[in-house]
Amino acid sequence: MSGTYLSLYTYLENRYANTVVLTFAEIEDLLGFTLPDLARLQQEWWTNADPNIAAPSYSHSWTLASRTARPNLLAQTVVFERAS
Repeated sequence: MSGTYLSLYTYLENRYANTVVLTFAEIEDLLGFTLPDLARLQQEWWTNADPNIAAPSYSHSWTLASRTARPNLLAQTVVFERAS
C-alpha cells in the first residue's frame, strides 16, 4: 500500500478492534487533506457497489487492511469492519 491514503491504511491495519468507527473529520485528520465531495455524497464511493467497476485505489486503504467500509452520510461517519 502506498500513496495518499497510506495513513488511513496504516491506522486501520494497526487497530485490534474488529470494528472501527471514524468521522469524516477524523479520516481527514489522518490523511492530511479533505475528502472528495463524492465521499460525502455517495455511498458508492465507500462501498464500490458496482461489481463491474474495478476497486478504486483509495479503497485499497481499507480493503488491504482486511476491512469493509459502511458509511453513514448523514452522521458523516464510516464503520470499518474486519472482513471475515
